[in-house]
Amino acid sequence: MSKGWTIFISILATIIISTTIFFAVTPTGRAIWNDWMFALNKVDEHTYENQREVENTCRAMIANYNIDKNIYLQYKDSTDSEQVSWANNAKIRANSTASIYNNYIIQNSFVWQDNVPSDIFMTLAYIE
Repeated sequence: MSKGWTIFISILATIIISTTIFFAVTPTGRAIWNDWMFALNKVDEHTYENQREVENTCRAMIANYNIDKNIYLQYKDSTDSEQVSWANNAKIRANSTASIYNNYIIQNSFVWQDNVPSDIFMTLAYIE
């Protein structure tokens, strides 16, 4: 090996060893390391909280959609005009919820990174 490479490797090894000692032993190095790890943990915490919030919102919208859909299915063929009115209102609410949900999923699909929970649907169907 040439003298230039030997000097380069020696300097590189010295830098790596000095940096390791600085971060492992000195109070300033530990403080810098701890601040960096704290920042990483805060990002992870924020990501988890965001994911949990999006999932809970989706589950709430799915529950509302299912309630309105069931009301519609229950009363749509009724002979009572008031119950038919309930069915039509439930259909409007269900379709509105489906529209809002579908847009919400599109806007927040990055949260799951292709790992969507089994109880979250990628779309809610509109009631015809």
